[in-house]
Amino acid sequence: AVPSPAPMGHEYCGFVEEVGRAVTSLKPGQFVIGSFFASDNTCPHCRLGYQTSCQRFEPVVGAQAPHMRVPLADGTLVATRDVPQTDMIPSLLALSDVMGTGWFAADAANVKPGATVVVVGDGAVGLLGVLSAKQMGAERIIAMSRHRDRQALARRFGATHIVEERGDKGVTKIKELTDGLGAHSTIEAVGTQESMMQAIRSTRAGGHVGYVGVSH
Repeated sequence: AVPSPAPMGHEYCGFVEEVGRAVTSLKPGQFVIGSFFASDNTCPHCRLGYQTSCQRFEPVVGAQAPHMRVPLADGTLVATRDVPQTDMIPSLLALSDVMGTGWFAADAANVKPGATVVVVGDGAVGLLGVLSAKQMGAERIIAMSRHRDRQALARRFGATHIVEERGDKGVTKIKELTDGLGAHSTIEAVGTQESMMQAIRSTRAGGHVGYVGVSH
């Protein structure tokens, strides 16, 4: 039950107004980007790159508000080098959740320069998985999408091929595009058993699958 109105949301960035006594790396006036899970960034899990499994983690809520309190600020907030231009802030906001998730998946999939990457799923995370793979230097990026508007975004973000087929037909199409081998890396950005099997079957022997659910 929600007994009274409460702010929601966990995507956020903005200016530091105040810091607690224990905060040492941040100061008022800095522009910062946060994460949807607060972490100390020092525990064993954090040091391995799994901040969402921090031993002290706290979910961040209430971001759709003029002000919010961010716990574990030293580990959770990242200050930008300079104060960004206003038109850049929406893009930086995406770093607090969906871009980080797409990047995590591409990293987990071991995307390398020159690689062939398949992205299963064309939602926000899948599209930013495409962008992440492009930023990591992938040469060929195959986006599995049936939506024309999302296909256009995927191409804008770096997709070189679009595959609309699913199941056996989708796997066959991927194999045709990769000389029968499959992709070096595959990003699974849907979260169903069917999409996971699609990702595994689209990946060549010795390849890697990055599953976005791990980051949550």
